[in-house]
Amino acid sequence: MKKLKIAEGIYMFTMNVEDILFEGIWEIANGVTLNSYVVQGEKTAIIDGVIGWDGVTENLYKSLEEIGVDPKNIDYLIVNHMEPDHSGWISNFRNIKDDFIIICTEKAARMVKSFYDEDKIRIVKEGDILELGKGMILSFHPVPNVHWPDTMYTYEKSTKTLFSCDMFGAFGRMMDHCFDDELTPEEIDFFENEGMRYYSNVMATFTPSLRKAIEKAKTLEINTIAPGHGPVYRKNPQKIIDDYYRFSLYAEGAGKNEIAILWGSMYGMTAKAVDYVESILKRENVKYRKLKMPLESESEMITTVFKSAGIIIAAPTYEYKLFPPIAAALNELGRKKITGKVAFRFGSYGWSGGAEKELHEIIERNKMKWDLIESVEFEGAPREEDLAKIEKGVLELIKKMKEKIVG
Repeated sequence: MKKLKIAEGIYMFTMNVEDILFEGIWEIANGVTLNSYVVQGEKTAIIDGVIGWDGVTENLYKSLEEIGVDPKNIDYLIVNHMEPDHSGWISNFRNIKDDFIIICTEKAARMVKSFYDEDKIRIVKEGDILELGKGMILSFHPVPNVHWPDTMYTYEKSTKTLFSCDMFGAFGRMMDHCFDDELTPEEIDFFENEGMRYYSNVMATFTPSLRKAIEKAKTLEINTIAPGHGPVYRKNPQKIIDDYYRFSLYAEGAGKNEIAILWGSMYGMTAKAVDYVESILKRENVKYRKLKMPLESESEMITTVFKSAGIIIAAPTYEYKLFPPIAAALNELGRKKITGKVAFRFGSYGWSGGAEKELHEIIERNKMKWDLIESVEFEGAPREEDLAKIEKGVLELIKKMKEKIVG
């Protein structure tokens, strides 16, 4: 666990976590950080205490003592969000000190009780204040459905520091550099990509609520944004605010100037057409990424489709329906409410079609509102006339996606 000074009286404790599925679902190939914060006045508060895995809480207590904070003198645990990667050490801490107060929203209070059987709770509402002394004043600002209904911002007025919890966070390990003004160009790109992965995997379902949270952040005078995961933004906090707004546009159909090819093939017939499409995209100098299902992880699939302005779905008919790994991928994109994408599908069939019908059923059932270019289906292997139709569809996709390009 690393400890860093954010401002006078404010410290961050951060650790890297690897080899887990985030929320029990999402692959995090590049790890993730868990950030906790200590605010010291005459009284002391911890914001988002890290999860109580083996050794973690003990390391946190040791780190606290190294900055002159006796864990037994902590007065408040501020739970911005009840998910256990932010609150999981509450029970452990109660074994050390019995009289601390948990501060959280009303919706969080119910879960604090049900998860940890806690009742020493102070419920806060919009604009409520906690004075810690020595000029340190915390205010509380609920941002429901980011990405649980209980979430809130905590804001320290004297230093203008926003403790934003999951909002403005990112996957990815932090090594030597934890502040935005320290990041190398490569690290900036890394955390932008990991931010897109985090948003698309964890937050995209709640995009309308995140937009409201962005607007609420704009009402505060912010010098520093300190999220629960990823770097702290102290030089240019507006950058991560702008990034998150752009990500919210990706969730509604915008994207980078690139195409995601979501594909699968049973016996290589659809794969032949995919090879042909690659030659077209190379000729047209269009960046693309192939996602072969079911070999690609759901995490990577969602991230790549999320950030792409154009989508190609290449999948055969299987037992009168869409190739199941592609159907499953599209349903997951629907669950994440990734809407408004421009897409083109092609695929082979054998004794019968049926893939096209299920494709439209998935899009309509999930209210995805994708702009689907007329599909191309072919019996067995694609012939020259099939490839010509596919080329026409790809070129139409390239033309239409230009209207969707953002960032």
